Amino acid sequence: MTGRNFSAHQHKSARQAMEITEQAAASGGRHVPKIDGLEAELTYSRLSQRTIIVDHMGAPDALRGRGTGDTLSAHAVEEARKGGWKIIPLCPLFKSQLPRHPEWADVIR
Repeated sequence: MTGRNFSAHQHKSARQAMEITEQAAASGGRHVPKIDGLEAELTYSRLSQRTIIVDHMGAPDALRGRGTGDTLSAHAVEEARKGGWKIIPLCPLFKSQLPRHPEWADVIR
């Protein structure tokens, strides 16, 4: 997929700070943080103008255990709130965080 960089946000968590770039197309896209020269990603498919499916999160082994998945998930929720859309969570890592974040219920479908 060839995407365009729609946004670059600074997202800070208790564990790390990272800049997250969004590469988006009509059918979906991905959020990509670069940390220490390495890329992680959260990919999504667009079901409708108001609904996305988070289908995958991945990071190189060197980034595991550094809160990258937590930060990407929180970023996706923040973007959903800003855009007024809902998330269908298919990614097992994203889904595993839902019990710890009942405050995300407003954007989870």
